[in-house]
Amino acid sequence: MSTSPPPADPDSPSGTDSPYADGSSSPSATAAPSTADVKRLLSAAFIGTALEWYDYFLYGTAAALVFNKLFFPDLDPAVGTIASFITFAVGFVARPVGAAIFGHVGDRYGRRTALIITVVLMGLTTGCIGLLPGYGTIGIWAPALLAVLRFLQGISVGGEWSGAMLLTLEHTPKEKHGSYSAVPQLGSPVGTLLSSGAFALVGTLPDEAFYSWGWRIPFLFAFVLLFVALYMRLRIEESPVFQAMMADSERNGPPPAPLIEAFRRTWGRILIGIAAAFLGIGGFFLLTTFIISYGTEQLGVDKSVMLDATLVGAVVEIGVLVACGRIADRAGPWRVCVAGGVISVLAAFPSFWLVDTGRTPLVILGVALGIGAISIPYAPIGAVVSGMFPENFRYSAVAMSYNLAGVVSGFVPLVAASLLGLSGGASWSAALLLVFIAACTAAGSYLAGPVLRRRLGHDPSMRHETPKAVA
Repeated sequence: MSTSPPPADPDSPSGTDSPYADGSSSPSATAAPSTADVKRLLSAAFIGTALEWYDYFLYGTAAALVFNKLFFPDLDPAVGTIASFITFAVGFVARPVGAAIFGHVGDRYGRRTALIITVVLMGLTTGCIGLLPGYGTIGIWAPALLAVLRFLQGISVGGEWSGAMLLTLEHTPKEKHGSYSAVPQLGSPVGTLLSSGAFALVGTLPDEAFYSWGWRIPFLFAFVLLFVALYMRLRIEESPVFQAMMADSERNGPPPAPLIEAFRRTWGRILIGIAAAFLGIGGFFLLTTFIISYGTEQLGVDKSVMLDATLVGAVVEIGVLVACGRIADRAGPWRVCVAGGVISVLAAFPSFWLVDTGRTPLVILGVALGIGAISIPYAPIGAVVSGMFPENFRYSAVAMSYNLAGVVSGFVPLVAASLLGLSGGASWSAALLLVFIAACTAAGSYLAGPVLRRRLGHDPSMRHETPKAVA
């Protein structure tokens, strides 16, 4: 199926969105992957991303339950929790660094190459956290090394999401990008189920055993999961879009530095991408990492109840992702993201009111309601962000958009904890923060609509070419 070149793009110096001389959005024709190849790719993208997010989310749960006691024991409990969340935020500060590094690797040396490196780095650093001595053993070196390992986790995640998303979308028919973009996103709730489930199991241990050695088991298990994820990543074929880019480079010479090109030509779209992705990252950690701490420290809810609530929320998220991905194929990904932002605004206060009751069924319902709402825009956000950028610097642009949103999101639990202190422990402050985050995503997704219509067309069912598209 062939398509005409995209219309002129005012953001591009040459008057066209394409980086190629003939005005095409693909550098050359590529053969469409077989059904078996697509299935293997989707399985690998899902499993690899789930295991990677398991490692990353594990730290968030431990930050709320363990690290304040073992790595900051001399501080007041509330201050220790804030200090623990600061180390949690360090991983998000590192994410743009990872985006710059792996964006360059992905645009110059291949999406597959970048993903293999990220999963090895994540597995090793997570396992090492499980081996790290506490403050009582090595003193100030304990929180310092914890922060370093968290920084390395952030670098890994900085290249992970964009690579998994691009490999998925660049292999598959674009008219199905709404549903296919939800496949890597399923790694998030499954990673939550694995990490929260692991902590729920070790949380049944007596407190002395849990804080002595039990909390380490989920982290050490990352060494085992590393081999599974690496096996899956090694079986992935390189993106046909990247293969065509390499063929074009051999004919016409290498393109300019991808990250510089991304900021020079599409800095406005990067800002839109940051806003559109904000809720899926910041809202998620507000309703998982922060709310676990809020429920246990402020409301006195047992930690097992809060962990169970996040598990139920993850199950709800899986259903929402699948359903909204399919809806996005018909309605358009950006419209689903706008609707999800508005629904999240409406659900913010009811979610916290339910948690405030302290009653187990209502606490679980409140967390599930909030996570379900923010999962609506999370399903097709990959199609929205990746659809705004040309192929030759797409990895860098998508990675930077998503991970700059991650930088802000990393401080969400810290900001929420601080606002909670200023409001005297009242949850309205955290709920208002969620309203603000959701409004940013609704606005960013709405602004993405004209860009996507200009680049890809108006009809959601006809606006994309398949991977066989010719120049």
